[in-house]
Amino acid sequence: MRLKDKVILITGSGSGIGKSTALLFGSEGATVIVNDLSEEKGEETAAEIRAAGGEAIYRKADVTDPAAISAMVEDIIKLYGRIDVLFNNAGISGVGALHELEPELWDKVVNVNIRGVYIPSKYVLPHMMERKSGSIINMSSCIAEIGLARRAVYAATKGAVLALTKSMQVDYADYNIRVNALLPGTIMTPFVEDYLRKSYDDPEEAYEGLRKRQLSGELGRPEDVAKAALFLASDESKFMMGSPLYIDGGAVFGKKA
Repeated sequence: MRLKDKVILITGSGSGIGKSTALLFGSEGATVIVNDLSEEKGEETAAEIRAAGGEAIYRKADVTDPAAISAMVEDIIKLYGRIDVLFNNAGISGVGALHELEPELWDKVVNVNIRGVYIPSKYVLPHMMERKSGSIINMSSCIAEIGLARRAVYAATKGAVLALTKSMQVDYADYNIRVNALLPGTIMTPFVEDYLRKSYDDPEEAYEGLRKRQLSGELGRPEDVAKAALFLASDESKFMMGSPLYIDGGAVFGKKA
């Protein structure tokens, strides 16, 4: 029970990495607030946590909408009195070299991936500052450290999240608030599976290419990232501040000859 009595808000936790993290956190004793735009998926995640003996509620709010997020945070504070951990997990991708991207897609990805970290943090931080305690986990990506074909806008946003994480840590260290970032490699989520099907004539060939990009020879699973998030959410990582945590199968720092 590494998260016993902690109240944790996870954005984008109706599926993929967010869902796996919510389920794991619930099994480790946390009270989990599941946030997702999909009511069906969000309620399903919360129900699974409760069915396994954990405590969870679902709240719908768009991470880019200040009014919706502010209302959700105030609701959580009224119910539980605090938010111990915020996991800014919600995000989307965009595919294309820079000259191929339409401004509408660029703006959408930037809005969700950067503003979607800023808005929840803005409204949770004052409560953490008041209690002088808290952990914020921001979802970056190993693409913040490496070049990858046709991922211009996604790379730009995830690099921004990593830089934001480090700056936030400086601002809030005196309040005993830790801010760290997760940098996953390619994780086999429903999004990636759908992307492979829609973007390639031969999805299996594309999958093999993704596997070869990582020293592990395999794609990561949502559970791999969830376990790293558990470490950052728990008191075991109390000496980690402004740090990038790589879960990438060796994609960043390794290369086979």
